[in-house]
Amino acid sequence: MNRNRFGCGCFGCLGSGVLILGVLLVLGYVLIYKPVQNFLAGFGTPPAQTQPQSGGATTAPAQTALTASDVQRFVRVRRDVRQAMGSSFSGVERVFTQMQQGQTPNLLTVAGVLKDASGSIGQARAAQQRALTRERLSAARYTYVRGEVNKALGVPDINFAAVAGAIQKGQLPDLNANVETASARTRGLVAPFRSELSVTAPLGLLGL
Repeated sequence: MNRNRFGCGCFGCLGSGVLILGVLLVLGYVLIYKPVQNFLAGFGTPPAQTQPQSGGATTAPAQTALTASDVQRFVRVRRDVRQAMGSSFSGVERVFTQMQQGQTPNLLTVAGVLKDASGSIGQARAAQQRALTRERLSAARYTYVRGEVNKALGVPDINFAAVAGAIQKGQLPDLNANVETASARTRGLVAPFRSELSVTAPLGLLGL
């Protein structure tokens, strides 16, 4: 009598399950966790900002109302960061376009973007830091301005750098892309630079 006719046997099934689990873990590490690690290593923590010695207005407190000067400074910072990203920008730009069309990225998509950007994210962060210092714009103020600009552009509020941080901590990241509405005043301030800011908007997906 063949007792294993309806199954693969206890140890056979267990062995197959362990093998499949092992393969999945390796794939998860190679396709998701490793790109996340490499990206975060490049993203790092920027050096403390130093104030330029020349005169000029200092940056406004982080949460005060957006001004035309804020937008102009933001535009100049983004130009430098976009240039520093080089060819790596095309990957995040492609995913950004898909999101604008209503697609929600999955973990593999995010990991692919992070992998493509990992080689230049350090240079982009350094360029951002130099530009912030030159423009006398604090990191906190820049983040606030970026949020207001994104609202005016109708850009989804999602940050792949934050997603990468959650993955590294073993947390389930939120990949939902919310779009908030800007005030009429904010839209008016952004309008003169809308075309250029729309081009550089994908940088926001990388926390830049």
